[in-house]
Parts: sequence; C-alpha cells; structure tokens
Amino acid sequence: MPNAAAPATIGPDREGGPSHVAIIMDGNGRWAAARGLPRVEGHRRGVETLRNVVRAVGELGIRYLTIFSFSSENWSRPASEIGDLFGLLRRFIRNDLATLHRDGVRVRVIGEREGLEPDICALLTEAEDLTRDNDRLHLIVAFNYGSRQEIARAAQRLAREVAEGKRDPSTVDAEVLGRYLDAPDIPDPDLIIRTSGEQRLSNFLMWQAAYSELVFVPELWPDFDKAALERAIAEFARRERRFGGLAAKTGS
Repeated sequence: MPNAAAPATIGPDREGGPSHVAIIMDGNGRWAAARGLPRVEGHRRGVETLRNVVRAVGELGIRYLTIFSFSSENWSRPASEIGDLFGLLRRFIRNDLATLHRDGVRVRVIGEREGLEPDICALLTEAEDLTRDNDRLHLIVAFNYGSRQEIARAAQRLAREVAEGKRDPSTVDAEVLGRYLDAPDIPDPDLIIRTSGEQRLSNFLMWQAAYSELVFVPELWPDFDKAALERAIAEFARRERRFGGLAAKTGS
C-alpha cells in the first residue's frame, strides 16, 4: 500500500472511482489495548471514526457505504461487551440520526432482527423510516449480520415457494436467489476495505463480493481517516477489473 494519499479528485464521478464502498471496521479492541484502555473506549473511538468516514464518503461523492456493525458471530463475546456495543448503537442513532437525515443520508439495515431487544428493533426501524426518501448517500448497516445466514434465509424463502407450488425449481438460478437477499436493490460493492491488517471477509457480503476489489489496510479502525480512505480508493483505481472476462471494465 503506497504511503502517499490519493488526490481528493478521485471518486465515483471521476475516472476509476467506486460507487459502493463496504468497510469491515476492525481493530477497536486492539486500539484500546495498545493504550491500556478498556475495550469499550476503543468502540467509542470507533463510533467517532464512523461519523468522520460517513462525512468523508459524502464529500467524495460515493453513493453507497456499507458498514459491518455487528456480526452474527459477535454474540460469542462477553455479555458486558455486547451490552456496551448495543449502548453505543442506541446513542449513535439517538444523537446522529437527525444529522444524517439533514445531510440526505438514507439508512438501511441488513441482517436478522428476530431475537433482538424490542427497543433496538424500534430504533433500527425509526432510522429507516425517517430517512426513507433521502438519496444523497445510502448508508447500509450490517447489524446482527452474517453472509452465510443471509444466503440461507434466501434459500429458505425460495424452498418455501417451491414447496407451496408457487415456483418451479428449474427457475431457481443465481439471479433469482440474489433477489431474495436482504437488500437486492443495492448494487454490489465495488470496493471492500478491511482495517487492522487482517485479510479475510469474516462472513461479510460473500455473495455480493464476487467481483469486489478487496483492499486491506494496516490502520486500526479508530485510526482510519479520510486520507486512509483516499489511499484505498487510489488502490482501487489502479486495479484492472475484468469480471471474469478478458477485457477490463471501467466504472461501477
């Protein structure tokens, strides 16, 4: 990864920029541990980073931003940490929703809501309902989300239709299954960024990432900023995207 920041002119409306960026926000705990702080302090700092990155994405003209907020596997963490994460989510929505709405951000939530606390479900619904008509930036929050679980839910819905005689199984193909995912109207991510130096998807958007460019950056999530985002976009712009063919394709 080059150290020089990409020029601010790189973006989806310019040559080679992404329309949809997805981010695996990794490293809050390590950031806190390195400073002798409790893990919740890392998560708090991570929320501040999220605010700044949403603003930066809007400034760069990116149309879609998907963030991996809470995974299906995160339930294995200590109950106290889960409580802290949910508390931060509550505060983020209560404190930031009005600003997001004012700035033309539409909030979408993907993931499993069954089994979540009623007030969490109500907050997620409130965020979606209030911002439904906004179109400047689509912020997709993957909450209680796992890609395998998403694909399984889609397959279950299709299997139910077949069992009820509403669908011929011969009509089920990749395109059809894709329509049963959590947000089939949202374009696949052009660029997926993971912070903290880890190099894996961790059950995030595995179906949608079929032809995404993956950029792994060394910054822990609380240290990620607009300059780091621009470097990742510059790396994306240098890639030759062929989508399985021989000739490179440009644009999103």
